[in-house]
Amino acid sequence: MPRSHQRRAPLTHPPAAEIELLDILHALSDPTRMTIVETLRADLERACGTFPVEVAPSTLSHHFRVLRDAGLIHQREEANRRLTMLRRDDLESRFPGLIDAILAARERPDPTSGAPAEARDVAGGSSGDGVVW
Repeated sequence: MPRSHQRRAPLTHPPAAEIELLDILHALSDPTRMTIVETLRADLERACGTFPVEVAPSTLSHHFRVLRDAGLIHQREEANRRLTMLRRDDLESRFPGLIDAILAARERPDPTSGAPAEARDVAGGSSGDGVVW
């Protein structure tokens, strides 16, 4: 069968009851994944290639898989597109206020520099494991 006619493997999503806090925190330790979640908080659903991140498609796929495995996003296929949405209701029922608190902390200015946490990640440096220095 030609590659263009092959179907992709079905996407898997953990049930809401199996979403774990440590998996969420790990998934959100990466600035690209935080940007994806921030974008989805503002939009109900987006096509995969429309996120404001500058990474290779294969890297973006990896980030989506980490977010999906952690239970943060739900993806579905529609024709030749993959659409992504934040699992707001599941996350809010499992960990009330968590996503809003994490995203608010990222937006809050640093009292010493006045820069948002996102700018500190870039300007201040990062060890790559979510620790800002």
